[in-house]
Amino acid sequence: MANLMRKKSIYLDTSIINFLFADDAPEKRDLTKEFFENYVRTKVYDVWISPVVLSEIQETKDDSKRAMLLDFISGYELQVTDIENASNEIQGLARLYIQGGIIPEKKLEDALHVAIATVFEYDILLSWNFRHLANVNKEARIQAVNLQAGYVKPLRLLTPMEVIYNEED
Repeated sequence: MANLMRKKSIYLDTSIINFLFADDAPEKRDLTKEFFENYVRTKVYDVWISPVVLSEIQETKDDSKRAMLLDFISGYELQVTDIENASNEIQGLARLYIQGGIIPEKKLEDALHVAIATVFEYDILLSWNFRHLANVNKEARIQAVNLQAGYVKPLRLLTPMEVIYNEED
C-alpha cells in the first residue's frame, strides 16, 4: 500500500543541516545523519531547502564549518525552492506569524521558513528548533493563521525522529 502513496515533501530549516555537525548533541546528530543517509540519499522523501537556509549558512562565522555545511548541501543535491516570485506572499505570511505572537520578531528566519513551507505546500517542515517551530502548540497556532489566510493544506512541524521509520514495522 505504501508504494501507492505520493512521496512526502519535506522542507528543512537550517537547524537540521547544522545538527549534522553537532558533536555536543550526539543523539540528534546521529538521528540527523540517519535521516540523510537512509531517507534523503535514497529519495524516500522529496527534500527542499530555501535561499533563507543558504543565507543563514553564509552567516556562519567559522569558515571551515560554513564550507562543510555548503559542501553537504551540494553533496546531497538538496533542491532549493525558488521563492523569488512568491517573495511578497512569503513576507506577508511571515509577518502574520510574528504579529500573532507565534514566532518572536527577532526570529524572522523561523517565520520565513514556515511561510515558505506553507506557500509551497510542503507536507512537513523538519526542524530541531523545539522552541519556535517543532512543537504541537506552534503547529496548531500556525495552522490557525494559515487557514485564516486561505492556506488550507496542513503543515506538519516535525523532527527527524518523527520521519524515520522501519519498513518492517
